[in-house]
Amino acid sequence: MEKIKRLGVTPEALEVVKMLQEKFGDLMFYQAGGCCEGTQPQCFEKGAFFPRTNDVCIGQIEGFDFWLDKDLFEYWKFSHFTLDVTNGFGPGGFSLETPYGITFQVKYRLFTEEETNNLEEVRLNTYD
Repeated sequence: MEKIKRLGVTPEALEVVKMLQEKFGDLMFYQAGGCCEGTQPQCFEKGAFFPRTNDVCIGQIEGFDFWLDKDLFEYWKFSHFTLDVTNGFGPGGFSLETPYGITFQVKYRLFTEEETNNLEEVRLNTYD
């Protein structure tokens, strides 16, 4: 049986990801649990942001890692994340899409019990 993915993307968000890839090259995503950006997903050039020890990669969008703050993952580990995009500026403004007047957002849904028993493994950030 195929493993259940923890991460999806809307067609609209995928268009933005592809546009950013053309402009900036390889990307990465990070979603923190607070501070100035709230829980808005942030998109960076790959290598421009370093996940902390034990932060969690829940999947990839177009081959680019999507990392979660370890504490945020503990809170949302039974939820599917769908990366979407909306018009306007997010609270932080650090993400690559911000100058284009759009903001990434995540929509969540809880996994069913059956899905929970068949989830893809996550990857922890370690410096071993």
